[in-house]
Amino acid sequence: MSLKIFSVLILFAVSLFAQSVVIDKVVAIIDNEIILQSELDFQAAIYASQRGMDPKSPELRNQLLNAMIDEKLVYAQAELDSIVVTDAEVAQRIEYQISVLKQQYGSEASIETMYGMSLEKIKRELRDDVRKNLMVQRLREKNFAPVEASRREVEEFYLTYRDSLGMIPEKLRIYHIFRNPKTTDRLKNQYRDFAQAVLDSIKQGASFEEMAKKYSEDPGSKAYGGDLGFVKKGVFYPQFEAAAFALEVGQLSDVVETPVGYHIIELLERRGESIRTRHILFKFKTDEGADLEAIEFLTELRDSVVKEVNTFQHYAKRYSEDKETAPFSGDLGTFYINQLDKNLLDVVSKMKQGEISFPKRIDYGQGIYGYHIVYLQSRVPQHPASLEEDYAELKRLADEYKKQKQYETWVASLRDKIYWEVRL
Repeated sequence: MSLKIFSVLILFAVSLFAQSVVIDKVVAIIDNEIILQSELDFQAAIYASQRGMDPKSPELRNQLLNAMIDEKLVYAQAELDSIVVTDAEVAQRIEYQISVLKQQYGSEASIETMYGMSLEKIKRELRDDVRKNLMVQRLREKNFAPVEASRREVEEFYLTYRDSLGMIPEKLRIYHIFRNPKTTDRLKNQYRDFAQAVLDSIKQGASFEEMAKKYSEDPGSKAYGGDLGFVKKGVFYPQFEAAAFALEVGQLSDVVETPVGYHIIELLERRGESIRTRHILFKFKTDEGADLEAIEFLTELRDSVVKEVNTFQHYAKRYSEDKETAPFSGDLGTFYINQLDKNLLDVVSKMKQGEISFPKRIDYGQGIYGYHIVYLQSRVPQHPASLEEDYAELKRLADEYKKQKQYETWVASLRDKIYWEVRL
């Protein structure tokens, strides 16, 4: 079994833990990289605690150290191959990983308490490790993404491992039609008027920081007086960036509209191609009339499908406001029932094949929601894996198995090409 030691949370913990160590020992050198005793100790502690093992086991520590060396070897090769990862990609991955930590610890304040530093410092400290990890991932994808198992290889994989594949969970094919309640012009005008009043107060001497802490509806920056840190183009909404990058240092924007609401922006610093801004966000909200309108519209579409006026797929392509699935007739995909999030599971758990749900609210972000109707096209009960019914899934597993085997062979070859040394 391979050791999956580079999960999001372990990457965070190892990186931050290693920085707190004053005196440490180098246990391995790989090209221009090193592995510290503290990193190996932490990996062993995490891995052992998850599996009820002894973290001091020589066999475990040797396996972990070799896995860590392999990652460093791939990173060294990525540098040799000039693999490029942009600052925007690094920032996006860090934000994703921070969101995972928020789910684990409950809030940004809890994360800061756990690691003993501000969220912005955590992001800065992690940037280098995240960049390296992305480079490794990019090189692996470049070399092995095209690898596929043939029909014969899929059959061989199935015959070899069918006794350990277990039962295939219940499988569902799901479509939906989504509508987003619109903020009425009356409400938008009220939000704009309020944003303008706050902007006027700041121009007359009110503290931007205090106004952001009091009125901003951006939970990620509100506590820091609206400070968004340094970013390059490509991170924020185009409307926001157009206004922000046009400002002079210390200058305030007019009220700026983006898809999520109105913003007041101040440019704090420029550093090369990056800018540091702070903002106050006034989010768009809907009223009860907009919600009722979306529900009634979806109910009418459902009734039309039930009466066979036209198909669900026809209406999804024409009326759904889910831009990702509407071109594909509202097709959300095929899922095992244990893969569904709570929103979808609540809707489809008691539905029969061919049924269409009544309108249901769906929340997909803090303060962001809509309504949808769901069509359960097919429902396949739990069953033992078979080549006939589950070929697509078996092929995916066989593809990954083949990629992993080729990857392991390739990594082993790097040990003959790139300098490495263990110093235990």
